Amino acid sequence: MKNITVIGSGTMGNGIAHTFAQFGFNVGLVDINKDALDRALQTINNNLDRQLKKGAIDEGAKTATINRITLFTNLQAAASDADLLVEAATENREIKLNLFKQLSSFCKEDAILASNTSSISITQIASVTKNPGNVIGMHFMNPVPLMKLVEVIRGYATTDAVTKKIMDLSAQLNKTPVEVNDYPGFVANRILMPMINEAVYALFEGVAGVEEIDTVMKLGMAHPMGPLQLADFIGLDVCLSILNVLYNGFGNPKYAPCPLLVNMVTAGHLGVKSGGGFYTYTPGSKDMAVSSKFA
Repeated sequence: MKNITVIGSGTMGNGIAHTFAQFGFNVGLVDINKDALDRALQTINNNLDRQLKKGAIDEGAKTATINRITLFTNLQAAASDADLLVEAATENREIKLNLFKQLSSFCKEDAILASNTSSISITQIASVTKNPGNVIGMHFMNPVPLMKLVEVIRGYATTDAVTKKIMDLSAQLNKTPVEVNDYPGFVANRILMPMINEAVYALFEGVAGVEEIDTVMKLGMAHPMGPLQLADFIGLDVCLSILNVLYNGFGNPKYAPCPLLVNMVTAGHLGVKSGGGFYTYTPGSKDMAVSSKFA
């Protein structure tokens, strides 16, 4: 595989494009919004500058990485020659199903279609394509250039050959691939999201404050980031979406989203991307303070 198309230029999409390009692949980055693509390329450039300052890459590697990325607003044009297409659109089932149906009609017959979904069924996504055996999950972690894990999710029809190709490809990116089967939340979010939800419940029920909950988990459990800060970083809307997938998929009340989380998302308090969630964030800096709602 040499030609990679990444659909979606948000945080995950630009990180995936950056990583593939840095490791020598030709990357087409697709979004319906040209401004979003320009912002994505600037983000990649800024992240490469950070790597440059740390000595992780040199100026030649930075230039080569940027030059391997081509921007597209036309999905068909971006998909037609791709060996692998990685979807990194918003975590919405209908959007993903529509995208994969289109991609299946545009792409080469032997192209592999991968989704970066963090919770939506690969089997269901594959069902709308012409070749379900070539559909697989590649769940990267944020920030993609730095995080080692790739959760490789086999749908019901995914072939052994496609799984091996994606496992090997992930290793080429200096990642550690872990093969999992297609059940709601896979492994990462089936374990992580109930923990975050329980932390929100602890706050909701007055067990402790935001900083106290996060401090217990950081100092007591050696987590690099507390669960409430992590939820802000992921996006509270994304956390809610994944919990709903778990709740609907398993029908177990232990996955029911905390009412506080539901209210915060409804009110538009989504975490870092909206400027505030459990913490408030200073634009353009890493400074944060406990949200006035919880101070």
